[in-house]
Parts: sequence; structure tokens; C-alpha cells
Amino acid sequence: MASLTSQNSSGAPQHERVLIVDFGSQVTQLIARRLREMGVYCEVHPYNRADAVLAAGFNPKAVIFSGGPASVTTKNSPRAPKAAFDLGVPILAICYGQQTMAVQLGGEVEGGHAAEFGRADVEIREASPLFDGFWKVGGKYPVWMSHGDRVTQLPEGFKVIGTSENAPFAIAVDEKRRYYTTMFHPEVVHTPDGSKLLENFVKKVAGLKGDWTMAALRAEQIQKIRAQVGKGRVICGLSGGVDSSVAAVLIHEAIGDQLTCVFVDTGLMRANEADEVVSLFRNHYNIPLVHVDAGADFLGGLKGVDDPEKKRKFIGAKFIEIFEREAKRIGGAGFLAQGTLYPDVIESVSFDGGPSVTIKSHHNVGGLPERMNMKLVEPLRELFKDEVRALGKELGLPPAFIGRHPFPGPGLAIRIPGEVTAERVAVLQKADAIYLDEIRKAGLYDKIWQAFAVLLPVRSVGVMGDGRTYDNVLALRAVTSTDGMTADFYQFPMDFLGRTATRIINEVKGVNRVVYDITSKPPGTIEWE
Repeated sequence: MASLTSQNSSGAPQHERVLIVDFGSQVTQLIARRLREMGVYCEVHPYNRADAVLAAGFNPKAVIFSGGPASVTTKNSPRAPKAAFDLGVPILAICYGQQTMAVQLGGEVEGGHAAEFGRADVEIREASPLFDGFWKVGGKYPVWMSHGDRVTQLPEGFKVIGTSENAPFAIAVDEKRRYYTTMFHPEVVHTPDGSKLLENFVKKVAGLKGDWTMAALRAEQIQKIRAQVGKGRVICGLSGGVDSSVAAVLIHEAIGDQLTCVFVDTGLMRANEADEVVSLFRNHYNIPLVHVDAGADFLGGLKGVDDPEKKRKFIGAKFIEIFEREAKRIGGAGFLAQGTLYPDVIESVSFDGGPSVTIKSHHNVGGLPERMNMKLVEPLRELFKDEVRALGKELGLPPAFIGRHPFPGPGLAIRIPGEVTAERVAVLQKADAIYLDEIRKAGLYDKIWQAFAVLLPVRSVGVMGDGRTYDNVLALRAVTSTDGMTADFYQFPMDFLGRTATRIINEVKGVNRVVYDITSKPPGTIEWE
């Protein structure tokens, strides 16, 4: 991924920034999220690209080394970029980051000792600006560990200021060079004071003020969009979701009717959602909008398809086909706008620098710019999901719209395991609408990260009145989460579940049994497919 710094050449003010060097940890993005929440701009780059990023002029005021799955003791394991040490700025090294820093500066790391996975208690031996104001000398505090190897000898200039049962160098620092290392992960919620520690590092140690605000971003992005597009025309692929909608409103604010949105209605959205999108953009914002009712095309192509990956690939390809057709009809556009977010452009990195395993394909319009000879306009590519919602609020989008639960690109197709038909989509839309209605009536919608119904490829015997039924089983899913990376099922009161199930069975023809999914993530995913 090219450094986002290259996109800041339009004269917009440069924010104070932090470089996060990624060694492949599954929770590296959480570091960035925590810093952004403090108003600190940061970027994540793989360890094997960081030197190039710094050479290109990124110029951070602090650097953070992430954790990672590799062992420092193995041949060709990742190492921190030398340029990071040459900057003379504070460095915070976490878990694997601590280990590679130790080895690179003359210390030692060994395997074969007792590992620590999960909760541990760190005892504070000396005071430090890293935990000034919340951890006291002599106290023990809960943290989250995940390591097999450990540092056995510190480099010259370092001292131990915190220990745990199986990590004698749980916190080790070189105050003179402003190098701070932790064996535990402050970025995860399981380290209760972790955010405070990160904030102390970037603000008290590194001296950042935290100038990353949505108001500033809005003004800067409008300036950048105008500079990039000039008098050109832009086409936006509007999915109806929060990301593409916020991108469209922001671009329209910048260039007005030079923007045309194309909304490809797949027929796989939630009940009444397509009408809401059309009304919002045509009537409320008066944004030029082409509405393509393509439900028959998508449902026809999904006939007989039950493999989830084939569903996703077909839907993505059909979307591109229809979007490309409509763009040609409009004609004259030199730019394609997308609601790409930062997690989509952060390079995943494995311990050896190779590609990460794909869990499932993501629905996007990748490939269109090259095929259509168009340049990309992606005003959200520096943002995480919660930041997009904050920007949407800044832009004045209705709270009910920007606060909607996440919805997958392939829509209800992946909430219908097995073959997708018009009849099954209609059943699921009705049941899902009732479920969400009951959640809103109970005042629970904003307490839940994501809630939806799944129409299972299972039928069960039931009794309705005096007759026997043999109808569909519907699963309800609701999860709590802070970032979607991990999640737990929402613990509804039993009377809520009973009331909701009764309504669905009574009001939705074709469903005679309702179950509730109590699987966490991991081991499951939030969606069923």
C-alpha cells in the first residue's frame, strides 16, 4: 500500500502523526483505533515497508512496534526498520516488538520458558511517565499477555520497571533514548488501563497534542477532492450502506452536481431499505442518482448456487457488470468514488512477510478503475468505521441512518445458507424487520453492535391451530463488540426472545420455529457465511 502521506500534497495542513510498524499481530489495528480515539493521527505499515514509508517523508513524532506471531529466535524472523531507531523519536514496543527491539539493540530472547496467554498481573517496580496518574509503585494491575518467548537479557541502557509471574521484563524502558517496551498488549480491552498507557505515551512522552478532528478532516477532504477532481465528473457506486453514503455526501458538498451516484439495487437489502436510500439522496440531499432495479438479475444468477464464496463472487461480478453499464450510459466521468475504509487498505502481513489467509471474500468494486480508465476518489480511506460514523454526524446525516448496524455487501444472500430465491428473501426480510422492530421498541438497538435474522436451510415439523406444518427454521443473531474483530452474543431477556419469536411465527408465513445463536467470535464469525 502506498503511504497515505502521498495523498496529503494538496496544501492541507499536516497532522501530528504516529507510525505503527506491523509485525503481523491480529490486533495491530486496535493500536491505531485507540490512538485515533485520542485525536492522534496514525498509520499502520508492515515492517518490511516501513523503511520506504519513512524515506518517502512520513515524519512521525513517535513510533509503535506491534506484536506478532513469529519467534525472534527463528531464522529470517521479522525485524524493526533501522530507520525507526535513527529518527530520535520515542518508541513503544509491544510483545514481539519488545523482543525484536531487545535483540536488535544487543539483548537476548529465549524460548522454552513458561508462556503467558490471557490475563496476568503486572507489578510496578518503578515510576514512569508511561503510567503516570494511574499505576503506582508496588501495585499489581491486570493486563493481557500473549507470548511464548521472553526477553532474558536487556540491552544496555534499559531497566526493568514492571514484572509479571512469567515475564521478568514485562515493562522495560530506556528513559534516555525514550524507548518503552511492554510484554503485554495495552491495545486490547482485556488490559483495562491500556488506553491510558497509550495516551501517556503519545501525549506525555511524545508530546502530541491530538489534532485529529472530524471538523478538520471534513474541511481538508473537501479541499483535496476539489483539487483532485477540478471540473471533472465523478460517479459514485452507492451501496446504501453508511460508508458509500458518507463518501457521496462529502463529495457532493465538495463538487455539487459534478457527482452522479449509481445505486444498484440487488434485491437483497433489508425491507424498505432501497426506498429509504433513494428518498434520502434524491429528496433530502438532491444528489443526482441513477437507481437500477436489478433484483431479477441477481436472483436469477443465484439460482442453484449454495456455496457462500460462489455467492459472493457472483454478486461482486454482477455488481461490476451493471455498474459499468450504467457508467457508460452516463458518460463523461473521469473519476470513480468509493467508500473504501482504512482497514481495507492496510496490508495484512504474516510473520514471513507473505500474504495472510483469506477468511472470506469482500464485496467491492475492485477492478473498475482499470477497466473503465477512471481515477479513484476515496475520501474515507484514512478512516475506521467509527470515524466514518462521526464524519457522517459532522455532515448532518440522520442519526438513525449513520447509526445503522453493519450490513454485508452481498446482503441477505449470505444470511440465507443454501440456495437464494425470491421467496426466501421475502420471508427473511419480513422476519428481520420484526426482529429489529422489537429491538428498537426495547431500546436496545444502540447497545448492540449487529443484529439480524438468518433463514436456515432446515425445515421442522410444527403445529399451528389443528394442523401440522413443515416450515422454515429462523435463527436470530445479535452480538456486542467494540470493533468487530471479537464479539460475544447479546444476552437478551428471555421474555424478549419469546415475544419476538411469537411475532415472527404469527406474522411471517413460512416460519414455524425460531432459535437464538449464542456463538461468540471466535470461534464463529458474526455472519453465518
